[in-house]
Amino acid sequence: MQIPPPVSGVTYPTVTGSEMRSNYLSAGFSINTAYDDNVLLGGTAKPVGDVTYSLGSTLKFDQTTPRMHNMFAYNPGFTLYQKTSALNAVNQNALLGFQYRLTPHIAINVQDTFIQSSNVFNQPLLLSGTGVSGGTQPSQAAVIAPFVATLQDSANAQASYQYSAMGMIGAGGTFSKQDYPNSSPSSGLSNSNSSGGSVFLNRRLPGTQYVGATYSYSSMSASLTGMQSGTQVHTLNGFYTIYLQQTLSFSISSGPQYFVTSQSPFPSLASWAPAVTASMGWQRNHTNLAVSYSKTVSGAGGLLGTFDSTLANASASWRFGRTWTLGSGASYMISKSVTPAFFQSSPGGHSISGTASVQHPIGEHFTMEFGYARLHQSYSEISVISDNPDSDSVHISFSYHFSRPIGR
Repeated sequence: MQIPPPVSGVTYPTVTGSEMRSNYLSAGFSINTAYDDNVLLGGTAKPVGDVTYSLGSTLKFDQTTPRMHNMFAYNPGFTLYQKTSALNAVNQNALLGFQYRLTPHIAINVQDTFIQSSNVFNQPLLLSGTGVSGGTQPSQAAVIAPFVATLQDSANAQASYQYSAMGMIGAGGTFSKQDYPNSSPSSGLSNSNSSGGSVFLNRRLPGTQYVGATYSYSSMSASLTGMQSGTQVHTLNGFYTIYLQQTLSFSISSGPQYFVTSQSPFPSLASWAPAVTASMGWQRNHTNLAVSYSKTVSGAGGLLGTFDSTLANASASWRFGRTWTLGSGASYMISKSVTPAFFQSSPGGHSISGTASVQHPIGEHFTMEFGYARLHQSYSEISVISDNPDSDSVHISFSYHFSRPIGR
């Protein structure tokens, strides 16, 4: 049995089928230059453009055995600004994944993602949450602060037990943290922590269809200049997934949510709301497409309070010819406070982002890329965004990489 996207806890692949690999060790470095038309968002009466220079490196390890799959990736680097040198900073991100089949019927999956960034355009996934997911998960990136130092860490673990040929149960837990270590209290950005757990029942129908149910609990806290808000959410969902092909799936899940929101010194408020999530994933040798839509109540990273959030994400890549790859992504999110008349919390806002890039290898080890990204946001109480809400970036990069196979 497969674990369908509504309960798997992982994102859809972002590469085409021909690019999927395992059992290898690779390393490399990249040089990137970009022009950003608004590097001091909210800091001046009009946008300030600047040229950036970035140097990065990468180390990847992926090993698959009949019972185990290990993944590790680490990408350190730094970014220099031609005019606004005060923004010079170190960036790094890391991914650690571990899958292990204890017995023919019991499997565990653990994953952790860490991001330290001062330039969102150097971290494409930050423009779309952290990838396209098919599950109902609390939003952790409502506000995208393009040139503000940001620390994010997200971890999840899951265990599943297939108790019959057509039945499976499982349980998991999540933890995430989002901080803005160098932002001033007047910026309006709030630090946040969240944790939660879930259980699920997964039943396979004849053919390649799955149905089931999930119960999840999440708790999130946010803090800003002496104020703190809390959000607890209980969600009960039913889901349905169909695999039309091994690499093409459609999923939908929906159900009620019961949430409790609090902010000292005010009394807590509780209410009910519907939740719905729909997603599709399609992966071919030269094409990849992932789309998701969700409407949920949760806390939101960067904002103080509890929000009714609508999120749509899309990611696509197309390898045309023999050596050209076109990639694109888009994200839309709108968050509305569920308690605008009671608490001193953020009223919410919305964000729209898009990216496009073209990659072309130069020889066996070198790759050249051209890219463009645009970000528009509307959050009236976030000073680093409200004055100049738009930012555009164009870049060109050259990278060198090599890989070596490792034993199975």
